Amino acid sequence: MVRVLFLGGLGRSGTTLLERLLGELPGVCPLGEVVHLWERDIAGDERCACGKRFSDCDFWHAVGEKAFGGWHHVDVWRVLALRHAVERTRYIPRLASVRMTAAQRLLVEEYADWYSRLYEAAAAVSGADVLVDSSKHAALAYCLRFAPDIDLRVVHMVRDSRGVAYSWTKKVSRPEADGAAEMTRYSPSRSALLWNAHNTALSMLHRCGVPVKRVRYEELLEEPEETLRDLAGFAGLPATDVPFLSDGTAELGPCHSAAGNPMRFKVGPVPLRRDDAWRTALPVRQRRVVSALTAPLLSAYGYRGER
Repeated sequence: MVRVLFLGGLGRSGTTLLERLLGELPGVCPLGEVVHLWERDIAGDERCACGKRFSDCDFWHAVGEKAFGGWHHVDVWRVLALRHAVERTRYIPRLASVRMTAAQRLLVEEYADWYSRLYEAAAAVSGADVLVDSSKHAALAYCLRFAPDIDLRVVHMVRDSRGVAYSWTKKVSRPEADGAAEMTRYSPSRSALLWNAHNTALSMLHRCGVPVKRVRYEELLEEPEETLRDLAGFAGLPATDVPFLSDGTAELGPCHSAAGNPMRFKVGPVPLRRDDAWRTALPVRQRRVVSALTAPLLSAYGYRGER
């Protein structure tokens, strides 16, 4: 079985940073947000984190050959049609239920099989014991549990909802697209509702028999060494040192992350500092709206609400 450490949570919660840090551990290969690989990379030929176009990257070329006999054999539009049919947040109750119809289950299994074949090839090409998929989508995690060849372990990444809301309001360019493209932006109230939905779904995933471990963004930045060692154990890796961490800085090497936040392109020293700009930059009224909408989960995850 292919061991996959799936990083779940709402975007802007620190999953890309966690993926990069995990990728420095021996025996770990970070793949990026595989959920976007089909459209952005196979069809759109965007840039891998190594800097090359997807079609020119030796790693992904080898993965495509081993998994499918070449990426040209992948029916991207079939994969995207399956995603639309089964991998939506509103379908999670169905994915978690034992009452799924036979026809629905066949679609989910077909969708999960595309990922299973890709993971198996990536493990063989990289020689890694653990693959990291930072796709984040809770619905995808529910779908992947239907692939019998995947040893799925989910890291539920949580960040203070107000910090997430502020981050979604910022303009962030997408350098991999080689143009003026920007990442999606949401209003604070919209991101608060999404924060509730994704985190609730991930909090309940363990009921389906999937191992889930919650990590708070703030704890990762405060205690990176302890957090990584803990996650290494969760992933089934042997205890190891983390020499790439020193004095609040991570020394990151190159990787082949296929999609995700622009920080996947960073190589070299990266300061590990909490981004708490929301405390002053997010208007008080918006901060209170987000706090009110997310209050139950904020409290459950150990965050303090507005006074």
